[in-house]
Amino acid sequence: MSIIAVFNQKGGVGKTTTALNLAAALHKRGRHPHAFDLDPQAQFSSITGTAARNGHETLLSLFQLNRPLRDLLRTSSSGITLIPSHNELAKVDVLYGKGFNVVNRLNSAIKSERFGTAENPLIMDCSPLIGVMSLNAIFASNGLVVPISADHLSLQGARQIEKTLNALEPVLKRRVARRYLLTRFDRRRRMAWDVLEQAQALFGTDVCKTCIAENVSLAESPALNKTIFEHAPASRGALDYDALLDELLADGFIE
Repeated sequence: MSIIAVFNQKGGVGKTTTALNLAAALHKRGRHPHAFDLDPQAQFSSITGTAARNGHETLLSLFQLNRPLRDLLRTSSSGITLIPSHNELAKVDVLYGKGFNVVNRLNSAIKSERFGTAENPLIMDCSPLIGVMSLNAIFASNGLVVPISADHLSLQGARQIEKTLNALEPVLKRRVARRYLLTRFDRRRRMAWDVLEQAQALFGTDVCKTCIAENVSLAESPALNKTIFEHAPASRGALDYDALLDELLADGFIE
């Protein structure tokens, strides 16, 4: 079973766009992914029209009430099922701290409920902060996709994630597989190629061969509450996310 977290410690890098359209690409091919919106900003939930009305309808209730994950699932108009978010999800950091049992809570729930299968991979959209929910995603995941918009500040955020993962791995007792994904990639700009070359020098074969091009349709689709495949299925953005899924399937990163 694949449990994929999408995370960068810098905002504005295409994190939610990637989580949403990776889930949509899987759904388009007959898989039935479950998405988790772990970001209190709830952008994934808003785009899919499934935003929670309060914290009780989010993973906050897993921590407070031990509520089963399946009870929290909703189905979006695009057919993607997800557990939505709400700004009250930020209470988890205040209420529970970062002890091992807290940051491993989601992982424990997934395992005890046998939640997700090869046909139901889990895609997690994380907050850009190393908080309780992002740590839960890392502890639960067997793969991390790190979007890097083609600029130097975004690359710095990715370098920080590498340090964070290296620090966590003695606790996890395993290496978390990761893929660094260049987004907002404008082939006409020298800086985009510089960032790609630097990423390859830093992260080697963990850098995806696929780059997500700067694309008007990708920028438009969230405002229309649609995935790229609903909004512009023949666009460069749709082709790129299809190619990304092909790559992740081919190398076994996603089962």
